[in-house]
Amino acid sequence: MSQGATLLHLRGAAGMDAIYRKISWRLLPLLMLCCAVAYLDRVNVDLVARHIGASLAFRDHVHNWGMAAFFIGYGVFAIPCNLLLEHLRTRKMLLRTMLGWAAFSAASAFVRSPLEFYLIRFLLGVFEAGFFPGVILYLTWWFPSGRRARAIALFAASTLAAALLAAPLSAAMLQALAPLDLFDGWQWLLLAQALPPLVLGVFAWWYLDDRPGEADWLSSFEQQMVAQDLARDEARRHGGSSKDVDVDEHEAPAALAVLWALLRDRTMMLLGATNLLLTGAGFAIVHWSPPLLQRWTAGAQLPPAQLALLALAPGVAGIVGMVAIGYDSDRRRERRGHFVASTVLAAGGLGLTIAADGALAWSLAGLALATIGIASATPLLLAIVTDLLTRTQMAIGVALITSLGVLGGAFGPALGTRLLAWGDTAAMLAALVGAYLAAGLLLLLALRLAPRRGDPASLSARGDKLARNSDQR
Repeated sequence: MSQGATLLHLRGAAGMDAIYRKISWRLLPLLMLCCAVAYLDRVNVDLVARHIGASLAFRDHVHNWGMAAFFIGYGVFAIPCNLLLEHLRTRKMLLRTMLGWAAFSAASAFVRSPLEFYLIRFLLGVFEAGFFPGVILYLTWWFPSGRRARAIALFAASTLAAALLAAPLSAAMLQALAPLDLFDGWQWLLLAQALPPLVLGVFAWWYLDDRPGEADWLSSFEQQMVAQDLARDEARRHGGSSKDVDVDEHEAPAALAVLWALLRDRTMMLLGATNLLLTGAGFAIVHWSPPLLQRWTAGAQLPPAQLALLALAPGVAGIVGMVAIGYDSDRRRERRGHFVASTVLAAGGLGLTIAADGALAWSLAGLALATIGIASATPLLLAIVTDLLTRTQMAIGVALITSLGVLGGAFGPALGTRLLAWGDTAAMLAALVGAYLAAGLLLLLALRLAPRRGDPASLSARGDKLARNSDQR
């Protein structure tokens, strides 16, 4: 038995759980807060679009093209940003990324023409492109494949929490800042919301560590345990050898060669198409949930406080569900079944919403079930992607799948608008049901084409016996 295996055996599963809990409590709260701020800076212009339009005489198409410019910048620069993060390491890259998006978020307060608006939104997308896929890459340096789903789910849950708080928080800030002189209320709001990433970027640079071996809050023994666990996980996922575990920089393939190989890989392209469907349908739901809730509660004659709580219910259910499903996926060492179950749950919840035909209780129940499935699917997909990629492919592969998903974010709300124009709410929701079912089928096909290795994603096709197989090696 190797020294690493001996150390892991002596420490035991309970001891490793304690180490990874320590890592989670150290890293995830700050990363979740940064992610929530990133979401807020991304959508703050949407929340004050009416005020911007009235102040600058912008028409609706200006706002829509601004959204598209953000997603174009995000999609084009996700891969370069992840490569830069791998080169500069996390602390430096997060500092530059967060300072950059804070600057352009603040600059949004001073636009005067549509062209300036498009340029600022594009540049905001460029800087935010380095955050979400960069953090997913960062988590792969700290958590082995069997522990990533819960870590990614916790990190992604902050986006859903920010989505719940964004509108009421911005409304309260707008009301408080509107009486101030010098600028309009919406300008003060954009300036105020640019301050948190400035502070968090500097704090993250001081607080975070790039790799477990550099973390002085871990003992030398704990550092060695994590390093051995990650190395054993990497070796297991590549046929039980040490291939690609410790690749020197001069031996690593060129970035363009890696990108071209991934673009020709049918599994990766199917996973990218899966993410496109998930993200597009998810953005459509986020965009149209508020008007749907208003329609369902129009005749309810409920107090405003109760209506607000009802509006929060689907999001809260989604947060709890995605964390629980991510945890269960790691515990069972299974990905495929959990992902397909999440897409079926999303489709079934939307189907229940269609069948409810505006009845408040059943419509909310359907939306809550759908939100659980919607929220849970993306962390599972990202865990599957990181399970299948080699270490030299990780930076480009994660960014590629994320950037393909961003295309769905650009087209999802527009598609929902078109479907509503052609039919009614039921037609739009039915199309989203089809999107989630198609996402589940695409993932099944992708994993069928994927090489059989020792990771949770591939083992899901063979009974998901990761723990037993690991013990036998």
